[in-house]
Amino acid sequence: MFTIDFNDHTGLVKEDWYQQIDDLLNFAKDQENIKEEAELSVTFVDKDEIQDINKTYRDKDKVTDVISFALEEDEPEISGMDIPRVLGDIIICTDVAQEQADSYGHSFERELGFLALHGFLHLLGYDHMNEEDEKEMFGRQDTILNAYGLTRD
Repeated sequence: MFTIDFNDHTGLVKEDWYQQIDDLLNFAKDQENIKEEAELSVTFVDKDEIQDINKTYRDKDKVTDVISFALEEDEPEISGMDIPRVLGDIIICTDVAQEQADSYGHSFERELGFLALHGFLHLLGYDHMNEEDEKEMFGRQDTILNAYGLTRD
């Protein structure tokens, strides 16, 4: 089972956004060969909240589009009980997602999917701190988005 806990701090999230991200991340989970039970959260916030989170946890006092906090646990069993793999939290700023969709000339749904997948890949250990890692991560994003059918068109 793959569980995604959604949180809306904006009061503006539409039901179909949850379904789109759930479907996409389940697809990405399969593409990344995650077979065991896993869980993560996706929270939608506004610019003020993501700037505050970015400042508090990353020491960057600016608005951003998505932040991920990996919470991967190394121990799959506690007290003899199997528990799901806890991947972490993805926080998406819906205001910035809309601005970027407009700027890039593609749909809001595509941008929302891109940001959710970007955050998901960070939870799995992908990063873009150097050119080689960036090429790998962004290549993986494009491959998964295109296979899923969420293109820039």
